[in-house]
Amino acid sequence: MSVKATWKVSAAVMLSRVLGLIREVLFAGLFGGSRWMDCFYLAFKVPNLLRDLFAEGALSQAFVTTFSKKVKADGVESAWVLANRMMTLAAVFMSVVALVGIAVAPWIVDLLTAFSRSGKTPRVYNAEEISLTIEMVRVMYPFIALVSLSALVMGMLNARDVFGMPALASCFFNIGSMTGGALIGYWMDPEWGPRSLVGFSWGVLIGGMAQLVCQFPALLAVGYRFKANFNWNDSGVKKILQLMIPAVIAASVTQVNVLVNAMFAYGVGEGAVSWLSYAFRLMQLPIGVFGVAVATVTLPAMSRAAINGIGKDFTSTLLKGLKLVMFLVFPATVGLVVMAQPIVSLLYERGKFDELDRLATAGALQAYGCGLLFYAGLKVLQPAFYAIEKRWFPMVASLMALVVNLVCNYTFVFVFKWGHESLALTTSIVASLNFIFLYAAMMKYAGDIGTGRLLIAFLKIGSATAVMAAVCYYGSQMFLSDLSGMLFWKKALAVLGLIGVAGSVYLMATLMLKVEEIRDVVGMLKKRLGK
Repeated sequence: MSVKATWKVSAAVMLSRVLGLIREVLFAGLFGGSRWMDCFYLAFKVPNLLRDLFAEGALSQAFVTTFSKKVKADGVESAWVLANRMMTLAAVFMSVVALVGIAVAPWIVDLLTAFSRSGKTPRVYNAEEISLTIEMVRVMYPFIALVSLSALVMGMLNARDVFGMPALASCFFNIGSMTGGALIGYWMDPEWGPRSLVGFSWGVLIGGMAQLVCQFPALLAVGYRFKANFNWNDSGVKKILQLMIPAVIAASVTQVNVLVNAMFAYGVGEGAVSWLSYAFRLMQLPIGVFGVAVATVTLPAMSRAAINGIGKDFTSTLLKGLKLVMFLVFPATVGLVVMAQPIVSLLYERGKFDELDRLATAGALQAYGCGLLFYAGLKVLQPAFYAIEKRWFPMVASLMALVVNLVCNYTFVFVFKWGHESLALTTSIVASLNFIFLYAAMMKYAGDIGTGRLLIAFLKIGSATAVMAAVCYYGSQMFLSDLSGMLFWKKALAVLGLIGVAGSVYLMATLMLKVEEIRDVVGMLKKRLGK
C-alpha cells in the first residue's frame, strides 16, 4: 500500500470533511438545537444512511473487489462490460427504491418517531412538525439513486488506481448542498424559519448530482464509456450482489446504529438529535480523513494480493493499514475528547447555538470518542474479509452489534433514564466489540497477521498520545477556561495554537519512540519537498 496515495486521499477527504463541517456550522448558527433542526436531521437520516452505506460501504467494497479481480483475470475491456451492467442495474433498481420511498414517506416518519412518546423527557410531535418532516423525506429520497451511481463510479476509478477525484467528489456534494440549499432556503423563507429547511432538502439533491457528475471526466480519462446493458444474468454481477448482501449488513452497522440512536433520542427530549448529529460530524473528521482514506487505498491492494490465496502480501498490507490508521486516528481521538468543549465552542457557539448546546454536544462528542479508534479500524478490517471472500463474518458481527446497540439504548434511555450521551456511548461500545470480534476471526483465517507488532505500535503511539493529551488538558485549563466570555478571534487563536503545539509534541514523541509510520510520512514529505 502506498503511503503517498493514502496521503493524497487523506488531503482530499480532509477538504470534504471540512466543507461538511462548515455546513453543520451553518445549520448550528441558523437553527441551533431546535425542534425544526431535529426534523431536518430525522428526514435526512434514511438517505444519509444509504449514502454512507453505498459511498463508503457495501456497494463500493463489493464492486472494487470483483472489478479488480476481473481486470487481472480477463482484462480491462471485460471489466468495463461488467461496469455497464452494474451501472444499468443500479440506475433502474435504485430509481424504483426512490419512488417507493417517496410514496411511503408518512410510514417512514411514523417509524422514525416511534420512540418519542416515552423516555427521560417524552416528546410529542405536532401536525406541523410531522408534515414538514414528511415533505423533506420526499424531497431528499431520490438522493439514494444519485449516490448509488456515484459509488459505482468511485469504485471503477479506485480499481484503476485513481483516488483523488473520487475522494474530492464529496466536496462537490457539500458545496452543492450548502450553496444550493442556502439560496433555495432563503427564497422559501428569508427569516430562516422552518420552510427554509425544505430549501436545504433540495440542496441535498443538488449536491448529490454534483457528486456524481464531477467524476465523469476522470472516468472518461481511464477509458470508460457507458452503454446500457441489461444482461444482469452474469457471473460478475451475481458475484457483486452475493458480496453485497452480507456486506450491506456488515458495513452499515454503525450507520444503522446512528439511525436507531436518533429514534431513541426523541425519547430523551428536544435538541437531542441535533446535538448527536453535531457531535457525530466532528467524530467523522478523523474517520473520514484517515480511516476511509487508508481503507480506500488498501482495499484494491488486498484484493489483488488475495487473488492467489492468503499470503504474506495480504497480511502485510492489512497490518500496514491498521497501524497507519492507529498512528493517524489515535491522537485525533484523544484530542477531540480532551478538547471537546473548546472545539465545539469555536465551531458552533454562535447565533442560536448557545452554552447549553455546547455542553450537550461536547458530552456526546466525548462519548463517541471512546470508540473512535475501533470505528476507524473497522474501515480497514471489514473490507479485508470481502477481499478473501469470507463475507459472512462481518455480517454475523454486525447482527450481534445491532442487538447490543438496541439492548444498550433501551436500558440507558428507558430503564436508567440517562441522557443523549448514553446513545453516543452505545455507538462506541458497538464499534469496539465489532472490531475485536472481526480481528479474532481474521486471525483464524490469516494466522498471525502481526498482532505483536500491532501491540508494540499501540504502546508506542499510545505513549506519544498520552504526552499530547497532557498538553491539551493543561493548555485548555490555562488559556480556554472562559469559553463563553472569549472573543472569537482569541478563542480561535488559542484553540488552533494549542492544537498545533499538541500535534508537534505528538510528532516529536513518535520520532523519539521510533514509530515506523512517522518515518514513512517524514520520508514522503522530504521526497515531495525535494522535488
